[in-house]
Amino acid sequence: MAAPIIIFGANGGIGEALARRLAAGGSELFLTGRSADKVGALADELKARHARCDVLDPDQVATAVGEADQGEGIAGIAYCVGSIDIRPLKATKHDDFIQTYKLNVLGAVDAIRAAEKGLKSAKGSVVLFSTVAVRQGFANHTLIATAKGAVEGLGRSLAAELAPHVRVNVVAPSLTRTPLAHGLTSNEQMTQSIAGLHALGRIGEADDIAAMAAFLLGKDSGWITGQVFGVDGGRSSLRTKG
Repeated sequence: MAAPIIIFGANGGIGEALARRLAAGGSELFLTGRSADKVGALADELKARHARCDVLDPDQVATAVGEADQGEGIAGIAYCVGSIDIRPLKATKHDDFIQTYKLNVLGAVDAIRAAEKGLKSAKGSVVLFSTVAVRQGFANHTLIATAKGAVEGLGRSLAAELAPHVRVNVVAPSLTRTPLAHGLTSNEQMTQSIAGLHALGRIGEADDIAAMAAFLLGKDSGWITGQVFGVDGGRSSLRTKG
């Protein structure tokens, strides 16, 4: 059995788009998600192996990785788990930062730690996800930008530590139309207003982000590691108005 790419959070917007894109390209996949029914249905459709996995439980993460690695190693990991919690600092509590960090950072740490041997064996690739808000700086984003800033640091550090056997890169999207972002994108007037802040005049779609992740997981990106890629319609670096 070929070494699989493990997608954590495969039944989310970007995770599902990535799974479909990779499956269409013939990749061996192992899908995980908190909902056994949802991830199981997607896995059956894509003819992939799967496991229910709550990334907040290190034992479940380790078990899922162990099930995925059947002796050929692990070709890649995409940690497509995250959160969008936007509120002013005065509306946050100490535990909010802890929980956001656990979900976005420690879950990824546990996944990569459990998979390190398999990744090295298969000379695999890891893709993590940040946000444009780390580079750009937006009001009311302290919770998520703090955690995702740590994700970028994690990605660069592990790219150095796991070289030359494993590549690690980070994708940093702007607002993307996914179930996770529904609270922001369900209001069409607000969505269009935000879209106008992007040089390309629209918000992202899940497949926009999945396309970059799939590239970074594949052989065509074999000389790329330790990078943070803004897939953000130009939001992080361009101003076309004002």
